Amino acid sequence: MKKIEGKLTAKGMHIGIVASRFNDFIVGHLIAGAEDCFVRHGGETDNLTLAYVPGAFEIPLAAQQMAASGKYDAVVCLGAVIRGATPHFDMVANESAKGIAAASLKTGVAVTNGILTTDSIEQAIERAGTKAGNKGADAMISAIEMVNVMKGIEA
Repeated sequence: MKKIEGKLTAKGMHIGIVASRFNDFIVGHLIAGAEDCFVRHGGETDNLTLAYVPGAFEIPLAAQQMAASGKYDAVVCLGAVIRGATPHFDMVANESAKGIAAASLKTGVAVTNGILTTDSIEQAIERAGTKAGNKGADAMISAIEMVNVMKGIEA
């Protein structure tokens, strides 16, 4: 049986990152984690392109445009949606996730979801580089692996 697995090497890859300005205190840590992960896996910082959008709801459109451009091997989406007192949280969290999946399927380019959806600022901080790791790094490692999986499928 032939087995296709993604290697965790980013050498020569070009990755787009779409990040939300909203909750920038958290998102900044996710961006730093993603960049560090990329470099640790052999990527070069010059091969990363960061596009800022207003909030998580706007991430899918920019991600789809980056993926469709042909300039990037993958796109990493980073943001933080923190539950408030209204149902707005549910709408933004659901629609951003659906949009990211749709962008990946429409373009055939790996678009990974590193948008935090948490009940509190404390949970977001935990997932942006403290005791729950850095979900920006996790989204980047998924992107790197998926690029390599897709190359294996195409070969």
